[in-house]
Amino acid sequence: MLAFIIYMVARMSSPQMEMLYGGLDLQDANQIVTRLQTEKVPYELRREGAEIWVPRDRKLDLRVKMAEQQLPSGGSVSTGYEVFDKGDMLGSTSFMQNVNLVRAMEGELARTIHAIDHVKSARVHLVLPRREVFSREAQDPSASIVLKMDGANRLSKGQVKAIQHLVAAAVPKLKPGRISIVDDKGTLLARGGDDDRQTAAENADELKLATEQRLQRTIEDLIERSVGPDRVRAEVSVELDLDRTATTQETYDPDSKVVRSQVTVEEGEQTQDAESSSVSVQQNLPDAGANNAGAKSLSKQNRTQETVNYEISKVTRNQVKELGSIKRITAAVLVDGRYGPPAEGQKKLTYQPRSEKEMDQLASLVRNAIGYDANRGDQVEVSNMPFAGHDEPEPDGSENKLFGLDRDFVEKIASSLGLSVVAILFLLMVLRPLISRAVESMASQGVPDQRLLAEGAGPPLLGPAAMPPAPAAGMLPDEMEVVDELIDIDKVEGRVKASSIRKIGEIVEKHPEEALGIIRGWMYSDS
Repeated sequence: MLAFIIYMVARMSSPQMEMLYGGLDLQDANQIVTRLQTEKVPYELRREGAEIWVPRDRKLDLRVKMAEQQLPSGGSVSTGYEVFDKGDMLGSTSFMQNVNLVRAMEGELARTIHAIDHVKSARVHLVLPRREVFSREAQDPSASIVLKMDGANRLSKGQVKAIQHLVAAAVPKLKPGRISIVDDKGTLLARGGDDDRQTAAENADELKLATEQRLQRTIEDLIERSVGPDRVRAEVSVELDLDRTATTQETYDPDSKVVRSQVTVEEGEQTQDAESSSVSVQQNLPDAGANNAGAKSLSKQNRTQETVNYEISKVTRNQVKELGSIKRITAAVLVDGRYGPPAEGQKKLTYQPRSEKEMDQLASLVRNAIGYDANRGDQVEVSNMPFAGHDEPEPDGSENKLFGLDRDFVEKIASSLGLSVVAILFLLMVLRPLISRAVESMASQGVPDQRLLAEGAGPPLLGPAAMPPAPAAGMLPDEMEVVDELIDIDKVEGRVKASSIRKIGEIVEKHPEEALGIIRGWMYSDS
């Protein structure tokens, strides 16, 4: 009792501790502990230093103070763009500025990746080559990421691709294919490099597998509506055209022509010549030409030129064919039949194949579901065969029934009845003899006193049912009331039983082993 009191006093006097931070790296834990020691704050380290516990009333205050010191930092000395808040910017060189810029970008990306579910921490390494002045070729940037997962959790392919595109979008000229991702177990989650062929092959395999699984689920979901669940299996093989082609086509139609331009040129020329004559005075007189009517020559010339330009219709078509087009589909569908009651002397169900009409209908449904094209060379085969294990009769639940009722219900009733019988037997065979013997022992303890009193007053009283002495003359009223109560048999028996039960309880608590031995002796003696 003294030790318990000391423990409770020490427990109540010590402050109630709560976790300040959990899942810390050793470097962060060291910095936080140093800060707590400077502040003279009591603390506790648990789980090998991964958790730090402080008094409950100072937890929030300490978190604010730790946030001012950028703690915890996730294992790195300075992360994010806070690196530019420290140091003298005037005395730093361009090299130091470039290094700090890369560190800041790595820290910010690590923080963003850490926000993804199941990612405990992340380290990002960026390679940002500088363009040389007299170099014609420029190197592309690259990145490598190391992820520390939370427990046994792992990222899916979609989450890995999301991290690649996240980092590629944050870094200039960085392509997702040049980002490598590795987890803390050393497993390569994403391959980075210049191997475009391997990346294209992986994408082609994923596209082919996704197409086949989609068609397979479509067939099984459709047929199961008719034949029932777990009675159809489908396998689909898809041949894809993985060539990406670009086609440019120009088509001329000579029958369709349109006048583009028309030019018409008309020219007219008229020439008149007179015959030559001798020179005389008459020709030099006025109206010499009217008086001298000699022979004349007249010539006329007309020319018309027309130019018509026609435009022939032309069609230019640019067609880009993306990869992933389906060249051929091959589907194999297996459908289970029907099962009837077992034959005489047989335990297995009788198999009944489906009719040809029903199978033709199922085959038609499969062709329409996958987009069957005979010109493409598609093939669809639907077969009806028994499935292994489906010929076993379904349990009717008779083995789980007892007396026409549920076995569990009957077992519950039986267990309840058994407990009730055991409790009744315990009351009748253990408690009742114990109480009766305790009452007898208490009564036997009171008999000698009465006998002693009787020896001085008269003849001894015999038997356990002896009455108390009659009231003598000259007794006080209080004594008379006590005698009257002793004479009242009901009150006497009630008090005896109550005191007997109380004393029996005290005896059993003080001496449990002796009480157990007495009960065993009574049981053997009764038997």
